[in-house]
Amino acid sequence: MSDLKIAVLIPCYNEEVAITQVVSEFKASLPQAEIYVYDNNSWDNTVEAARRAGATVRSETMQGKGHVVRRMFSDIEADYYVLVDGDATYEAAAAPRMVAKASSEGLDMVNGVRVTDRTAAYRPGHVLGNKMLTGLVMSIFGRRTTDLLSGYRVFSRRFVKSFPVMSSGFEIETEFSVHALELDMPISEEPTVYVERPVGSTSKLNTYQDGFRILFTILTLVQREKPILFFFSSGLLFFLIGLLVGAPVVIDYAQTGLVPRLPSAVLATGLVLLSALCVLCGIVMNGIKHGRQEMKRLAYLSYAIKIVTLHSTEI
Repeated sequence: MSDLKIAVLIPCYNEEVAITQVVSEFKASLPQAEIYVYDNNSWDNTVEAARRAGATVRSETMQGKGHVVRRMFSDIEADYYVLVDGDATYEAAAAPRMVAKASSEGLDMVNGVRVTDRTAAYRPGHVLGNKMLTGLVMSIFGRRTTDLLSGYRVFSRRFVKSFPVMSSGFEIETEFSVHALELDMPISEEPTVYVERPVGSTSKLNTYQDGFRILFTILTLVQREKPILFFFSSGLLFFLIGLLVGAPVVIDYAQTGLVPRLPSAVLATGLVLLSALCVLCGIVMNGIKHGRQEMKRLAYLSYAIKIVTLHSTEI
């Protein structure tokens, strides 16, 4: 892997306690890599600690992990990118394996699947939430990822330079996976040890708020990337409700020739018309989606990927 240009990207917000350990461990596991720490308006000594540890430190003033990732992907040039959180919870020793897998197999993304038996590192509520959200994405976009919310990934240059970052916060991990699944990119996973934060370090994750944001992001991506599924399902729902409301009106008219429930008749008509509009929107949006997907595929194909055949002794 010595001829590969590798960049380790570490987004940081108030990680003074952990950042020195993270930078040191990745310098040891990937000595040929350039380590970049992007500070996101930290008010502690994160910047100073990262510089002392030997990282190249830059900043992004727009608050949120998505904004930081957008800036990093725009600024940095490399063959492969290792994206990892700056909280010292991920296994730096797994990085060479992940990069080796990506470079030897020509993969665009290798996801670090978190493996741990420590409750303090991966709380049961977070495990359940991750499984539910991962299951939802897998059922809609394809069963090729088992840890949707992992913050530890390796990307190829063509993934990074063709990825249109739209998210602003922690929902960026969902966007990574959906982008790869929708373009049928070659991806894989690698088990990695996951541990609790160092003493004195605090999580920036808001369990419920960020969970709902991720769920909303998934629904938005379904609407954008699977418009037939989204709009036809909505249309079917409106049609069934309209049928339920309108059936008694039709029965009364068949028996008496009268329409005594005019409000119900109007409501049922409106619901059926709304159902038809949903179907029409789905057809139109599906055409737009195919055009967008073709443009993303062309942008993706405009970048080459560097494949390096490795011997077992090099991994």
